[in-house]
Amino acid sequence: MPSEEQSSYISIGMVLFPNLTQLDLTAPYEVFSRIPNAKIYLLSPTFDPVRSERGLTIIPDTIFDHVSSLDILFIPGGQGVNQVMEDAQFLSFVTEQGQKAKYITSVCTGSLLLAAAGLLQGYRATTHWLSIELLGMLGVETVAERVVIDRNRITGSGITAGIDFGLVIASELCGEAVAREIQLMLEYEPKPPFHSGSPQSAEPAILESVTTRRKDIQDARRELVRRVATRLEINKTLAVSVLDTFNG
Repeated sequence: MPSEEQSSYISIGMVLFPNLTQLDLTAPYEVFSRIPNAKIYLLSPTFDPVRSERGLTIIPDTIFDHVSSLDILFIPGGQGVNQVMEDAQFLSFVTEQGQKAKYITSVCTGSLLLAAAGLLQGYRATTHWLSIELLGMLGVETVAERVVIDRNRITGSGITAGIDFGLVIASELCGEAVAREIQLMLEYEPKPPFHSGSPQSAEPAILESVTTRRKDIQDARRELVRRVATRLEINKTLAVSVLDTFNG
């Protein structure tokens, strides 16, 4: 676990919880694993396997009680964020580690958990396009960009942004040349078959279909966010500041 010898490597703690989105975790993990001198910890309250929302099971290697401090605290997103946003054990762990980590980071709706832990208020951040309004309800200045850096807070937007996010982290830690080498090894030169990867590029019918299917889920999450905002005593008049340009 990170301790006195931590200075000899870069400690990266990736928090696991049931029903996380596996690509939120595994995309940046693939990049992180190629950063020189990086040591990655898959963190959970217990060593029990953690099942992602689509069924992939991930084995934690470090429990919360064995973590001292981290260079990078990372939170993925997914449906399971709803449960941990009101879980005292998770909130306490994230808050404590966030007060010590050099970088506080997330991909997708992981930023909602960071905000619920009081770690994003006063910062610019992003999340999945479906939840960016909800992040604003937690007192965060939201920005609809692929990756947002505000001091030592680095957040990525939805799911596939985890690769871009990971490369930005690699560049911050080791310089652009190292990040470019990792990108080349991953052969990351995306050419998607369809131009519908953001609300701005998707056809209106596709956008309406997705938002309609997600309505009940988003409504339930909105009620949860309202409860969290009340607990945090967030002033709703300061809540939402969504910029129009999405670089997705």
